[in-house]
Amino acid sequence: MNREDIIRMAREAGLYSGSPRTPSTGRIIEKRLEAFAALVAAAERNKLAQWMIDRGYATGHGDTTEDLLQELEWQIAENWTRGMVNGVEAEREQWREVEMYLIAASDGSMSANNSKNLAGELLAEIRARGQA
Repeated sequence: MNREDIIRMAREAGLYSGSPRTPSTGRIIEKRLEAFAALVAAAERNKLAQWMIDRGYATGHGDTTEDLLQELEWQIAENWTRGMVNGVEAEREQWREVEMYLIAASDGSMSANNSKNLAGELLAEIRARGQA
C-alpha cells in the first residue's frame, strides 16, 4: 500500500470530498492527507521491519514496505539455497563415512561387525531423512 492508496481510501471513507470551499483549504487538506498517508506507510513499514528483525532477517536499506519485502524474498531464497547445499554436503559426508566403514571392514582395520553396525546406523539416518 502506498501513499496514493491511503489518500484514495481516505477520500472513499469521506474524509475529504475533493471540493473545498477555497483553494487554500484544499491545499491544507491535501497536505494533511499526505502527512496522514506518510504516517500510515511508515507504521506499516516499521511493523514489517520489526517482524524481519525479530526473525533474524536483515532489513537492508528498505525505505518502503515494498523494498523490505524484496529484501525478505531475496534472503528467504538465499537461505533456502544455502540449506539445500548444506544438506547435500552433509549427505555426501555421511555416504563417505559409510564407505570408510565398509572399507575398514574389508581391509581388517576395524572389526567387521563394528564397522557394519556403524555403516548401518548411517544408512538408517540417510533413509529416515528421505522419508521425512
